[in-house]
Amino acid sequence: MEIERKFRPAGHSLSDIGFDYRAFPCRHIEQAYLCTDPVVRIRREDDGCYLTYKGRGLLAREEYNLPLGEAAYRHMLAKADGHVITKKRYLIPCGCYTIELDVFEGVHEGLVIAEVEFPSVEEAHAFVPPPWLGEDVTENPAYHNSVLSQGKAS
Repeated sequence: MEIERKFRPAGHSLSDIGFDYRAFPCRHIEQAYLCTDPVVRIRREDDGCYLTYKGRGLLAREEYNLPLGEAAYRHMLAKADGHVITKKRYLIPCGCYTIELDVFEGVHEGLVIAEVEFPSVEEAHAFVPPPWLGEDVTENPAYHNSVLSQGKAS
């Protein structure tokens, strides 16, 4: 089960967050979608490749990840619908949680979305975000990467 909240940084700009996010660990992500309903995604994250199935939902939904070899990833990438999403993900500690700050590149250059994953729905609802996180867009499907891959940028 994936339980996460999504945020747009205050001012929707990296310059408004008030610290150097680049000082934190970073992962390079490339992902594409074979299907968006249900969500079937392939992802390369640094040196690993994965196939992911996600159920329906905004705050909480089923999620299953399976490892993929590079050849299988490349084969499926050629069959993907929509845009390939590329982004850098910065891992920023926040109490007992980690804020995943996604800085999009390519077709969605300039878009920044932060995600925080939780072990329970109750913890997700109780989470008080730091002020730099700004607008909570968890309930807005336009900020799902599967929607963004179809060219529907917000």
